[in-house]
Amino acid sequence: MEQKSPNNFLELGENAVELLKNLISIPSFSKEEDKTADLIEKYLQEKGVKTHRQQNNVWAFNQNFSPEKPTILLNSHHDTVRPNSGYTLDPFTPIVKDGKLYGLGSNDAGGALVSLMATFLYFYNAKDLKYNFIYAATAEEENSGLDGVESVLPHFGNLEFAIVGEPTEMQMAIAEKGLMVVDCEASGTSSHAAHFNDDNAIYNALKDIEWIKNYQFPNTSEVLGDVKMTVTVINAGKLHNMVPNTCTFTIDVRTTDQYSNREVLQIIRENIKSKAEARSFRLNSSSISVEHPIVKAGLELGRTTYGSPTTSDQAVIPFPSLKMGPGLSSRSHSSDEFIYVDEILDGVKIYIQLLSKIVF
Repeated sequence: MEQKSPNNFLELGENAVELLKNLISIPSFSKEEDKTADLIEKYLQEKGVKTHRQQNNVWAFNQNFSPEKPTILLNSHHDTVRPNSGYTLDPFTPIVKDGKLYGLGSNDAGGALVSLMATFLYFYNAKDLKYNFIYAATAEEENSGLDGVESVLPHFGNLEFAIVGEPTEMQMAIAEKGLMVVDCEASGTSSHAAHFNDDNAIYNALKDIEWIKNYQFPNTSEVLGDVKMTVTVINAGKLHNMVPNTCTFTIDVRTTDQYSNREVLQIIRENIKSKAEARSFRLNSSSISVEHPIVKAGLELGRTTYGSPTTSDQAVIPFPSLKMGPGLSSRSHSSDEFIYVDEILDGVKIYIQLLSKIVF
């Protein structure tokens, strides 16, 4: 393949920024991403790329795709959360000011979405690559929906590994914590508040919550640290003068590669008296070996590795994956969300340099 000049990288990056501006202007809440899917599909087709679509997921194969070669998936999501009440700017009006591109979804994960698309277009026509490429702009990441990337993976065939585009400052998240939401119910005996009652459901729940607060799982992950449990919701009682017979609470559990979600739930059940039910076991911890060629290539480029405490579509991708993209995770879901334009330009360049080390 004839190597493109830095000017080509810059042009790809600038085109990516313009595409992101157009995406920001279209509301794309989870399960309502059809209009951004339309735009992505049209944009790729105008570049001469044959696209495929299922619901609000759009994907494409590189032009010289060969079943004989291993395949790399380049994936990010185009859905967003709803803007919070703290916005001072119109979340759907892309504004560039002081080098920052403002708008809902700009950082999470619009910057990665368009940077990976630009990277895919860079390699699209290349011949004699060691790997195939699939680019997938997928839906329902923000609500962990069933009709996102998980639903279209069967169309992709065997995949060697994936790059999942999320804001990581273009550093390499080689492991990611899983997520399990556990709903609990403590029982007690209902009575008038004026009478003695040592079976108050709220007090019973508090004993379990105290255990949840203080418990340390024995096994610590080298990359991800400890399993983290946080009680985030609690509900009980309706009248000031009645002791409730039930108290419900919810635990947000961030799991590591040391335990499956099912194992964690079993440990919880063995140690609390409240009933405990997991909403789902789908979102397990994920990781990629530091010895994987793509990780080694990143290290050669001066990228660093770390374990991510947040959950992404990696959790439903059942093969090695690397989370990496322009932007900063702490800006996600924030008021007046933004990404630096230079982060996108650098993202395109680094993605291309990284993949060039293994595909040629």
